[in-house]
Amino acid sequence: MTDTTSLAPVNQPDTVRQQIADHLAAHGDPRTEAPDAATTTSPGALELVIRGARVLTPDGEAPREVGIAGGRITAVEPLGTGLQAPRVITLDSDEVLMPGVVDAHVHVNEPGRTDWEGFTTATRAAAAGGVTTVIDKPLNAIPSTVTPEALEFKQLVATGQTFVDVGFWGGAVPGNRDYLRALHDAGVFGFKCFLLDSGVDEYPPLTPDALEDYLTTVAEFDGLMIVHAEDAESIAHAPEPHGGRFADFLASRPREAENLAIAEVVERTRRTGARAHILHLSSSDALPILRAAKEDGIDITAETCPHYLTLLAEDVPNGGTAYKCCPPIRESANQDLLWQALADGTIDYIASDHSPSTVELKDLERGDFGVAWGGIASVQVALPAVWTEARRRGIDLATVSTWMSSRPAERIGLQRKGKVAVGYDADLAVFAPQEEFVVDAAQLHHKNPVSAYDGRRLAGVVRRTLVRGEDVDGQRPGGRLLVRGKD
Repeated sequence: MTDTTSLAPVNQPDTVRQQIADHLAAHGDPRTEAPDAATTTSPGALELVIRGARVLTPDGEAPREVGIAGGRITAVEPLGTGLQAPRVITLDSDEVLMPGVVDAHVHVNEPGRTDWEGFTTATRAAAAGGVTTVIDKPLNAIPSTVTPEALEFKQLVATGQTFVDVGFWGGAVPGNRDYLRALHDAGVFGFKCFLLDSGVDEYPPLTPDALEDYLTTVAEFDGLMIVHAEDAESIAHAPEPHGGRFADFLASRPREAENLAIAEVVERTRRTGARAHILHLSSSDALPILRAAKEDGIDITAETCPHYLTLLAEDVPNGGTAYKCCPPIRESANQDLLWQALADGTIDYIASDHSPSTVELKDLERGDFGVAWGGIASVQVALPAVWTEARRRGIDLATVSTWMSSRPAERIGLQRKGKVAVGYDADLAVFAPQEEFVVDAAQLHHKNPVSAYDGRRLAGVVRRTLVRGEDVDGQRPGGRLLVRGKD
């Protein structure tokens, strides 16, 4: 196996400590005034009651009254019980109360690339889309979250900016194996690695042998390794993308690259006894591999994304670089199989993979898939996008909520998120599932007005979002920073 422990970490701790010191000198320390994510008010008399004919609970949709105190749900009773509180919200007949979405795959990019996206804009957009928890990826911020110092810097910068609750993934890159336990102890929810070029120089990939080394380390403390699974050699031998034909870009990221990489992850996870998760699954050809792994008792899960479930390669216009992402959007038959895999549990949940950039980096004017940044900004529209297609396929909202709220929360260890149930945080969305709207990229809260959904008619409007029982108004950031095991 490859010795990766002797490599120098990408982000030298001393350098990041100096960045922290410089930031504190310039801006002060907002953490002294911010609420602790582990602190909650002791529930007492109800402070808020929400009444509605349609409330999504773990037992399904039913007429319920939800009582909230201290930021948590303390009562869920049949409608008509008469729970009382100083604040009462009564839902309209076309509204559903549902758990806030738990989006476990969001690239916020701050610090370092805040012109792509930042904590203020990303979490305001999230709240507008009914997302109440986001877990931030360790790239494309600078520094990447691959040392405890880099995590501290990111938490410092995020403090006081978030409209929803935010947790953090750590990174697994060559040279930082010895930092994994410290990152785990500091509260990251797991570790992201790539098996090929990540797209940014400061976040290099692991080889398959290095992945096995890192899985062995992570297994020692029951951490979770999350993997961008595309095989580097397969892509190196595929045609290079260039120009405006989406078909050429699709050929440059073949299904075989995902299939081989996922098989590799399964085998390395089997050998080490670790826990692993496949990110943004797009190739339906890999589904039998995952099914067999699960049947064998390997602790591996997978997510897919709204764009793979709702957008089709056949519909991507030439020059439509707003649609570029890696792995790519694939064909209709492939999409049907992804939906089936969600239904049978082969795919465990849905996450947005909100991966924004500047307008210039998306190369919208020239429309060259060879040079455009690969990523789709979707955190604000993920829920309505998925619901629109699910409704067309006859899938109910309760099932969509399970895929987007409770299952991601359970997998990453958020013990009080993702359900309308007693003891859970009162992170809620008031959703009008039948109301439709047309996406206008310029009106979204994302920092840059680029969206693959621009001009698309979607069903489902988020009319109200509450985090721990408080309305998110988009003006006063009230989100907290989450630490694994202390949410």
